[in-house]
Amino acid sequence: MRILLIEDDTVLGAAVADQLRADGHSADWAKRLDAADDTLAVGAFDLVLLDLMLPDGRGIPFLRRMRARGDATPVIILTALDQVSDRIEGLNAGADDYMVKPFDLDELSARIGSVARRYAGNPNPLIHLGPLEIDLAAKAVRRDGRPVTLTHREWALFEAFVQAPGRLLSKAQLEERLYSFDDSIESNTIEVHVSRLRKKLGRAVIDTERGLGYRLGSP
Repeated sequence: MRILLIEDDTVLGAAVADQLRADGHSADWAKRLDAADDTLAVGAFDLVLLDLMLPDGRGIPFLRRMRARGDATPVIILTALDQVSDRIEGLNAGADDYMVKPFDLDELSARIGSVARRYAGNPNPLIHLGPLEIDLAAKAVRRDGRPVTLTHREWALFEAFVQAPGRLLSKAQLEERLYSFDDSIESNTIEVHVSRLRKKLGRAVIDTERGLGYRLGSP
């Protein structure tokens, strides 16, 4: 997924960003709410991680403004505010989950996966697609019962198709999901990853609509 992290603590922010990238996500990091607003205005994100106390304001009004303008991007709050009233305020403002600092990075990964599955309309982490068994929680694929090793980028790309069955995804949409603003992207990167996925999972796993994009196939 493409994730926007809004966090002013440089140590925690760096640790979270590293965890996201290790999980195969692309991560953009804003340290102020005004920078986060600018980033959301020019990019599409699959999830936002939001601190509540930023140098230029509080996260709750920021979240309310997101929801008021119709932005339904999933939001997980990350904060040191641990009172029940704080949790209630955050959830009522439109957050999808609420984590209190300090938190375990692996638990954060699990919660991100859980929220993503709910938004994809399938909370079940196990999906069967022809000879493939896909475990979204474990980020693992088995083909005919045998494990298939995917790189972080290959998994992120394949997950994009699995979470949008039947939808045509353009090359630009896939690049936006896999890479942050700071990443350099070769012109044929998506084609290379698609080719590798087909070699590992079967040629029919991804269909090509020439000049338009790709969609999940029926292996």
